[in-house]
Amino acid sequence: MTGGEPDDGRGETHAERLDRNWNDLLQELRVAQTGVQLLTGLLLTLPFQQRFSELTHLQRIIYLVTVALSVAATGLLITPVGLHRALFRQRARGSLVAAGHALALGGLALLGLAVTGVVLLIFGAVLDETAGVVAALCAFVLFAGLWGMGPWIWRFRTRDRQG
Repeated sequence: MTGGEPDDGRGETHAERLDRNWNDLLQELRVAQTGVQLLTGLLLTLPFQQRFSELTHLQRIIYLVTVALSVAATGLLITPVGLHRALFRQRARGSLVAAGHALALGGLALLGLAVTGVVLLIFGAVLDETAGVVAALCAFVLFAGLWGMGPWIWRFRTRDRQG
């Protein structure tokens, strides 16, 4: 095995591993891209709804921050496609996988914050600001646990068992 990676018993070359990693990343991005695109599209239609004018100044700020987070997440999660086009046939699969990995992590973090903003906005509008803050904190903890701390804890536990 070359490339400084441990042998995982697959018997693949470094290039084959990079190809598999890239394909795995693309599959993961497809799931995230669909969700973030739907969220962004929905958010972009809200100002054209009749009740949008009833939002408070604070709710409008929350809305705009949430839109910005969702748009930024969309950008990060789709950027690996542009990188692939730019690096096509340049023998840069390692750089592409590393950049795609970093962009995916950043995109998921921003997506989690955007969904948290949506929860804050909706619960605040339907119930009250306190309910919005409580619900948003719950959503933040959920995403931080499921998408952040949970996978890293699992990774280190798995590494400890294997090592």
